[in-house]
Amino acid sequence: MNVPALLQPAWLALAGMMSAPPRREAVELMDEPVLDPVELAVNLRDIRRVNRLGGGTAAVLAALPALLAEVPPDREATVLDLGTGSGDIPLAIARWSRRRGRPIRVVASDVSDEILAAATPIVADEPRIELARHDARAVRLPDRSFDVVLCSMTLHHFPPHDAVAVLREMHRLARHGFVLNDLARSRRGYAGALLSSRIATRNRMTRHDAPLSVLRAYTPDELRDLLMRAGIEGAVVRRRPLFRMTAVKQQHCGQRHADPSPGTITSIDPPLPGPPAGQVLNAQGRPW
Repeated sequence: MNVPALLQPAWLALAGMMSAPPRREAVELMDEPVLDPVELAVNLRDIRRVNRLGGGTAAVLAALPALLAEVPPDREATVLDLGTGSGDIPLAIARWSRRRGRPIRVVASDVSDEILAAATPIVADEPRIELARHDARAVRLPDRSFDVVLCSMTLHHFPPHDAVAVLREMHRLARHGFVLNDLARSRRGYAGALLSSRIATRNRMTRHDAPLSVLRAYTPDELRDLLMRAGIEGAVVRRRPLFRMTAVKQQHCGQRHADPSPGTITSIDPPLPGPPAGQVLNAQGRPW
């Protein structure tokens, strides 16, 4: 585009505002090995608010009907949520399914023992939700173990090679498809996160992590590249309001994964410290 010389400074400034800043690999406080439970609880409350008001929960619920269309309505649908946080999206799914009279079981998983402990009282009264400890990069379960796999506000915590591993696991574990919901990196999104985290909360973790999360997030084009590197074709990447994006992959009946045959487990990491990976907990945080 030919821009008159007089307007070039303003045009360059506008182009700079519209372009995405460089991605950062700094560590968020939530990713620290030891977390203060009180501070974490308030941070997770802030994330629940962001998911509800920022459209993340609504984006996941909007994708579910199509992904579950091939599951018989009288058969219990199964959903795996990777990086569940306090389990607010699984709770929304449980309520959604109850309103529609559809049986469902949601396994809300996270790799952090502290986060699972914080989630326990949040989901304790919902019998459709189980808590489990899984590393999203290498879930110790067979292929196609769930109808749908979700991952919300988590991919930006991983560098590209680990993000590719997470996407491969989502694709491997899902019979009918997956939904990825995350921030989309942008300068305006960073400014919005910085401002809102100063206005809406006094929590140290949220004020540090919210703007940094935007800078760690991927752009839609980068997400498409990650999906390609993961060997996943046909996923639809869309920008969402309030600086979010989704990737929805629908696996139609008759399609086959390019992964190993059903029942195999791939990409296993060394054992993690703490409770065994894949341990399912009841509402009181004890093993089933």
